[in-house]
Amino acid sequence: MTVVREPADGFDATIHAPNRLRVCALLDAVTEVEFSAVQERLDVSASVLSKHVSVLIEAGYVKQRKATRDTRQRVWLQFTPAGRAAYQAHVAALRAIVGK
Repeated sequence: MTVVREPADGFDATIHAPNRLRVCALLDAVTEVEFSAVQERLDVSASVLSKHVSVLIEAGYVKQRKATRDTRQRVWLQFTPAGRAAYQAHVAALRAIVGK
């Protein structure tokens, strides 16, 4: 018996917001990335990125690590296992919706 999945299975509204989706796409490609690199890549202010990252952290999808580098406090972002799984399920749902 074949199970037909609804296109929206795995769709995650938390991830779907454009900037959060872009953050997740970046995190999926790396083990860890510095906050400022994400900010530069997305071309958004620190406050805008911080708000989106906070939503992902509250959902349990992202964790952050603070460290001192070159005498400055730096923030590093990383997917949690749940975050990576949710992102990959969301991408699969988007592909199902568009038929790809």
